[in-house]
Amino acid sequence: MKIYAIVLAAGKGTRMKSQRPKVVHDVLYKPMINHVVDELKLMGVDETIVVVGHEAQQVEAILDNVEFVYQKEQLGTGHAVLQAKDILKDKEGITLVLNGDAPLIRKETLQGLVEFHMNNHNQATVMSADCDVSNHYGRIIKEDGQVIGIVEYKDLQEYQMDVTEMNTGEYCFDNQKLFEALDEVTNENAQNEYYLTDVIGIMNNKQLKVDAYKIDDFNEVGGINDRIALAQATQILRDRINQEHLLNGVTIIDPHNTYIGRDVVIGEDTIIEPGCILKGKTVIGKDCHIGPYCELTNVTIKDNVEIKFSVISDSIIENGVDIGPYARLRTNCHILENVHMGNFVEMKKAIFGKNSKAAHLTYIGDAEVGSDVNIGCGTITVNYDGKNKSLTKIKDNAFIGCNSNLIAPVTIEKNAFIAAGSTITKDVEKDAMGIARAKQVNKEGYSKVLKEKRLKEFEKRNK
Repeated sequence: MKIYAIVLAAGKGTRMKSQRPKVVHDVLYKPMINHVVDELKLMGVDETIVVVGHEAQQVEAILDNVEFVYQKEQLGTGHAVLQAKDILKDKEGITLVLNGDAPLIRKETLQGLVEFHMNNHNQATVMSADCDVSNHYGRIIKEDGQVIGIVEYKDLQEYQMDVTEMNTGEYCFDNQKLFEALDEVTNENAQNEYYLTDVIGIMNNKQLKVDAYKIDDFNEVGGINDRIALAQATQILRDRINQEHLLNGVTIIDPHNTYIGRDVVIGEDTIIEPGCILKGKTVIGKDCHIGPYCELTNVTIKDNVEIKFSVISDSIIENGVDIGPYARLRTNCHILENVHMGNFVEMKKAIFGKNSKAAHLTYIGDAEVGSDVNIGCGTITVNYDGKNKSLTKIKDNAFIGCNSNLIAPVTIEKNAFIAAGSTITKDVEKDAMGIARAKQVNKEGYSKVLKEKRLKEFEKRNK
């Protein structure tokens, strides 16, 4: 049976106090709506439709492999779902209706909802959860096991005040029955809106089976309406993800001070020190040590790698590499096996070969560095002439002395030696030594002359 999903994401989210739509705000480094859509992808939903409205282009920009429909006027949840009618009304199967501002939903919970719906031959299933009677949520009203209605807290009758089962705003429907019922929904209410909850009463009138699927954790479906809830959701997701990694053999020294994104993968026996931020499509192998306060974004790290106090993005780190402290790698770097990269080294668009070293205070940009190369401190690949970026090539076993400037495009061949303090503008041949610095001149007694000159200038300024 085909499974479809409609994700509601048209609201403004005025309580967020933002020019951006609510659903594009990040929860643990990913827009909240992406969390919902990604869980649908993981459970294998056949087609996902996202209902957009306010600043629709911002939502469209961050999602792929979904269809968009537009709710030009905010006329209620029922009206929002109706925007998918032309796409879904004639299709057989079941449809999930989810909120784009509930990013903590899990695919396992959605799968449980679908299985419950199908196994009980329901035409509609409301996802529910227990709550304290003082909470102002809509309540599930049942009669002989059938859900006969959903009553908002302010509309509860006295005899309904002790009902604890609440509506989460997530549903599973027989697709065709859903749109048949929606056609009968009216806006004859105080808000002049079309409510999706009215579908429950309409289905009851048609003698269709409506049930509730109760979940244990309300946090999964709690909507985010303001920045406080956004921060709370981030904490909940952080704790959930960290717990999963701990159970899978990763050591996280301080789980409350470590933030790991939903899509990050970490291998067994890797240690994550406090203050780390790991996000994007980062993959970390086995037996690695990620030291304190590292920020890793879209990085692939192989096994037995140590990184300390560093910021790395969009790069690949091979086995046995040692990086940091205070290194920065960005934009498609590829660091090969057993490299040592020390203090205050920055690399950009660089391939750095096996067993090579850049111990400290070095910039390697737009470069190809071979194996067993030693790069002295203060070395710069001068890759930018004010208009164009050019490539520096340093071949195997080359030695680059301290405080060298390699003016690209330039090639340093195998076994070449660059003298400290050189500014290299021409290729250096294999086994050659490149020297490009002014000849040293010592002027006897000139130190005294300079001292006297400085003294006279000082006295003149202070008269």
